[in-house]
Amino acid sequence: MTAAEAQAPRALTVIPAVGPSGLAAPAVLVLPGGGYAKTADHEAEPVAEWLASLGIHAFVLRYPVAPHRHPVPLAAARQAMIWIRNGGHGLKVDPSRVGVLGFSAGGHLAAALSVQVPAGDPALDIRESVPDLSILCYPVISFVDSVHQGSVDNLAGEGAGPEILRQLSAELHVTPATPPAFLWHTADDESVPVSHSLAYAGALSRAGVATELHVFPNGIHGIGLAAGTPGAEQWTGLCAAWLRRMGWTA
Repeated sequence: MTAAEAQAPRALTVIPAVGPSGLAAPAVLVLPGGGYAKTADHEAEPVAEWLASLGIHAFVLRYPVAPHRHPVPLAAARQAMIWIRNGGHGLKVDPSRVGVLGFSAGGHLAAALSVQVPAGDPALDIRESVPDLSILCYPVISFVDSVHQGSVDNLAGEGAGPEILRQLSAELHVTPATPPAFLWHTADDESVPVSHSLAYAGALSRAGVATELHVFPNGIHGIGLAAGTPGAEQWTGLCAAWLRRMGWTA
């Protein structure tokens, strides 16, 4: 076991799957949003508890945010993925079914994991740190088109050059090896335009990667589980059905 596998990531909350404990279960790393300035509590443990209710082990990571810059958050997420897949958390995790779920800036971090943006550490930039599927909720995707300036400034730094902005634009790095994704967004999101999800879904489709995208008419940015928001409140049920079709839940 390497040092990266053995060390439990900091600021990680573990919520075991509900149901029989005899068999290995899938696991999902949950990455809350917050524009790389904070991590939002309502997109953290409540979401993990929903995943656990589906029979999925959930791990919430409060990754480093500003003043930390890239690649610090990505390195933390990669370390968490490796630890979930191979670590000593004591849960029976199926190492072939370890995914990621992210909201907003957490969705950007999830997409960066999925398209294998390098963290610059050979111990972390390995296959075990790449998710087997992703769930992206009103994600920040592009750092070059219709950008969420707060996320750009907090992660890349004010005045970041075009090379780093392209490196951090997930839609530009999708390949046939990118894992399948479930995405949802609202059409009237004024903080992170729906074009971000459309761009990533389009790139996945062109690469021949399975994707499911739902765009709901209304809902402000950051609605999390979206309870009480007409239309968008369907996303958890739609996602649960997708996970069943992917063979992750019964």
